[in-house]
Amino acid sequence: MKTRMTWRRLRAVGLAVAALGCAGAHAQGYPAKPIRIIVPFGVGGPADIYARYLGQQAQSAFGQPFVVEDRPGAGSIIGTEVAAKSPPDGYTLLLMSNTHTVNESLVAKKPFTLMKDFVPVAPVNYSDLLLVVHPSLPVKSVKELVALAKKSKGGLAYSSSGTGTPYHMAGELFKALSGTDILHVPHKSSGEARTSVISGQTQMMLDAITTMAPQAKAGRVRALATSGEKRSSVMPELPTIAEAGVKGYEATIWLGIMAPAGTPRAIVDRLNAEIGKVVNRPDVRQNWAAQGAVPMTMSVAEFEKYLQADIAKWEKIVKISGARTDR
Repeated sequence: MKTRMTWRRLRAVGLAVAALGCAGAHAQGYPAKPIRIIVPFGVGGPADIYARYLGQQAQSAFGQPFVVEDRPGAGSIIGTEVAAKSPPDGYTLLLMSNTHTVNESLVAKKPFTLMKDFVPVAPVNYSDLLLVVHPSLPVKSVKELVALAKKSKGGLAYSSSGTGTPYHMAGELFKALSGTDILHVPHKSSGEARTSVISGQTQMMLDAITTMAPQAKAGRVRALATSGEKRSSVMPELPTIAEAGVKGYEATIWLGIMAPAGTPRAIVDRLNAEIGKVVNRPDVRQNWAAQGAVPMTMSVAEFEKYLQADIAKWEKIVKISGARTDR
């Protein structure tokens, strides 16, 4: 009996060592073909833009192209499921955002669990949101917007790129903290949501400053405030939403990279290191600063802790806001 148990243990140890050896060999030859980045959001939004930029900048370090594949829909669920079911070999990555950490508490029925079906790789950047209204709306400040919203009693609508996205939750947080009853109008992508407020189909939106600031400067929308803890360097003339009277308000959009669970740690570590090198380059930091994006760098372990903390943070905000989803 002891001999049989010893043999089983030795065999298990041998298999584990062999697996580690295969993973190490696989990592040494990585990558041998193009790397796919699945973006579960629409073309032209921050996730799509920065995934393409990151892929272009990282290509020289890996010697292989990064191919961005946009799979929008269902508040990131569709594309994320595709990534979760992909082989854990380092050739499929997920460009994710705080949409994913929100959805852990907001969406009860999902075909994946973020921290179970994926492994953290690296953060990318974060940016403030810009509160804008259609120029036809008779308001020029957050105070006037709140007063009109309370008077309208559900007559004002804000657009988002879908349930659970940062744009949706930023709107719900604004609604909860300002005591207003604004209507959420979800769209398939941030591009559609942006078009909705620019065309006047919806009256307002909280959008990434990196993509909405040019629209505001061109006069297509009226910017009222930014969503961060301090004023944005891109539009410093605007107050923060908290500064403008909605006390305690703060919301941002951040982006990161994850990979299917089981991806060899050596590959994850290399991706983390190379992505960190890209976002820390002076030219990249300068380029992103002009757009309102702030680079983020963390080790794999630090990023994992960040994700866990963000999931807990948004669980509380989901309860405060009363946001719901049918999924």
